[in-house]
Amino acid sequence: MNISKVEQRVLHVLAQGGCIRHDRDDRGRIIAVTCFTRDGYGLADCDLPVFKRLKARRLIHSTAGRPYRISRLGRAAVRSQLDNR
Repeated sequence: MNISKVEQRVLHVLAQGGCIRHDRDDRGRIIAVTCFTRDGYGLADCDLPVFKRLKARRLIHSTAGRPYRISRLGRAAVRSQLDNR
């Protein structure tokens, strides 16, 4: 599966334990997203078009209105990267 660099970066943050929090309008549509790392920092690369592409490919999912996390398919699609810890 072809995944852009920005999508890879977001999936890597999610695979390490991050989440994507979303805001909805009055009709229930998602209007804003913010990606947080496991340390609580925000990721600037994650915007609404990237979020929609990841969701359309089923690489992320949400359960019961909680923040979006990486799915099993997303874990298989993300390339491994060295962790600098």
